[in-house]
Amino acid sequence: MKTSVKAGYVKRTQKDYSISFKLQVVEEIELGHLSRTEACHKYGIQAKSTIREWLRKYGNFDWEHQSQTTVNKTPEQKILELEAKVKLLEKQKARAEHLAERADKKVIIFDMLVDMAEKEYDIQIRKNYKPELSTTLKKNTKKR
Repeated sequence: MKTSVKAGYVKRTQKDYSISFKLQVVEEIELGHLSRTEACHKYGIQAKSTIREWLRKYGNFDWEHQSQTTVNKTPEQKILELEAKVKLLEKQKARAEHLAERADKKVIIFDMLVDMAEKEYDIQIRKNYKPELSTTLKKNTKKR
């Protein structure tokens, strides 16, 4: 990564941000610790649009439709705001459903891989979660 030190911060000259770095910046902004401009200065990110894209991709809020002012709203404005919130919640629900479906598919694939490995190598990989209390008790009582 090429960097140059300028005015107390490191200015990056190459697009090489890791996913963990992006998530850290997004989290700091969403928690209110930094504004987008402050994040640019703190981390040497050259464009605010970069952070806006990270917020859109990785953030929990809908930054594109967020209201910046706290003015008394008319009923029509409140309705529009609530409709926007409904859209955001639907978007988040769809994302959560997609992630859940993806996780379910991964579980199925991993289960199939374990089955194949057990058959191929003739070993038992999974733990046996069914305790056989009756046979254990019988063995213990015979010894006495």
